Amino acid sequence: MAAVKPAPLLPAEPKVLQTNPEAELAWRFLHYMFLMREVEERIEKKLYRQGKIVGGVYSGRGQEAISVGAGLTAEPEDVLFPCHRDLALYFIRGVHPREIFAQYMGRIGGLTRGKDGNMHMGDMRRRLVAIISAIGAAVPVAAGAALVLKYRGSRNVVYCFFGDGATSRGDWHEGVNFAAVQKLPLVLICNNNQYAYSTPLELQMACAHVADRAPGYGIPAEIVDGNDPFAVYRAASRAAAHARQGLGPYLIECKTFRMSGHAAHDAAEYVPKHLFEEWAAKDPILRIERLLLERRWAERKDLDLLYASLRREIDEAVQWAENSPFPDPSELTANVYEGS
Repeated sequence: MAAVKPAPLLPAEPKVLQTNPEAELAWRFLHYMFLMREVEERIEKKLYRQGKIVGGVYSGRGQEAISVGAGLTAEPEDVLFPCHRDLALYFIRGVHPREIFAQYMGRIGGLTRGKDGNMHMGDMRRRLVAIISAIGAAVPVAAGAALVLKYRGSRNVVYCFFGDGATSRGDWHEGVNFAAVQKLPLVLICNNNQYAYSTPLELQMACAHVADRAPGYGIPAEIVDGNDPFAVYRAASRAAAHARQGLGPYLIECKTFRMSGHAAHDAAEYVPKHLFEEWAAKDPILRIERLLLERRWAERKDLDLLYASLRREIDEAVQWAENSPFPDPSELTANVYEGS
């Protein structure tokens, strides 16, 4: 089980969770996936359209099971490299929704204290490394962080998240090769959502699966259902155990689908409409809902209480962020350079 301190459950949590670890884990999955989706919905569907967002907006709608399933296997001192569709990792590491809203609105209450109005945010106290826009470029940096852990003799590992398009970049291959040769403690997690911006998978790589790239570097890989948080959780647990034993990198390809355009400004008109319909039936949130209800781990009223509680938290977080001031110009160079 994960060592990360989980978010508190509702006072009216289903009693079965207290005696059933699998049921409790399913509830954690639902908690974080719903929180991620609702925060992103509020940012994209309301704040962005109200002109309150300073930068671009990229959502992970339909992909929540990947960051939640993998994130809950990480230990507190493990280092996380999210990509732009992994917002749940921030919540798992204790970042409050109000900090996310303030970040996107360029306010001082955000993680960059108003220096960015976008997803380029991190918090080294929480072992969260800020997103690099050229996603593949994060892999060599993550390999460097893993090298530091190895030099220190730490048992901790680095989790690096990226999309299928990143694996067609040269820096991705250079980073993976270096990590493989040095046997670095690096867990590579691919959010294979079928599109690299507007380029479908078959037009940006000749192999059938991202996992097919792993044998060329002598590292293990597996393919999992990226809409099943339990499948992702189990795979990430295996990958982390492999890396902690000093056996080197491990690649996980999570098959999923991007249920939106590349960003809020993209209507995804290049995506066949039937794909959205097919993948909507595989929604990870609805999937966990059904599991909780079918196994009698929760009742509908329990789910409604959870959703209502999280929506209230989000309402309060938005208000807090809007009341957070913009940064003073005197802070322009603060925290830009080491020691500043």
